[in-house]
Amino acid sequence: MVYTVGEMAKLLGVPASTLRYYDKEGLLPFVERSPGGRRMFQEKDYEWLQTIECMKKTGMSLRDIRVYIDMAMRGDETMEPRLQLLSRQREAVRTQMAELQRTLDMLDFKCWYYETALRSGTSDAVRNMPLEEIPEPYRAALRQLPKPE
Repeated sequence: MVYTVGEMAKLLGVPASTLRYYDKEGLLPFVERSPGGRRMFQEKDYEWLQTIECMKKTGMSLRDIRVYIDMAMRGDETMEPRLQLLSRQREAVRTQMAELQRTLDMLDFKCWYYETALRSGTSDAVRNMPLEEIPEPYRAALRQLPKPE
């Protein structure tokens, strides 16, 4: 089955302009064209486009995505450099996830802090709370707060 840009974009959940941009940036060398120059997306192209979307979501640059696609189009001789490229990106995502986890931990602490202070009517109640009453994940963060005078 052949899909138009709009139909394929709808399947992917992206604007049609995104697919046109990818094509302009050289990310769609696998897409066939009609004699009139229209893009003719095949079902096999869907997996390629999902891969591109996945790589974009990881923060991979369009340049690196293009390099990956070019290597993949050359076949098995490029498996090792493709693996290296994807491994580097996987590590970058793991680093991002660790940073996001630290951010989420801080937000969890802040929410707990203010929920507890609101129930007590004052933040002094949280600052003066005995250590054993503070949930374990928040003890280190709370120790860093200045004590009220």
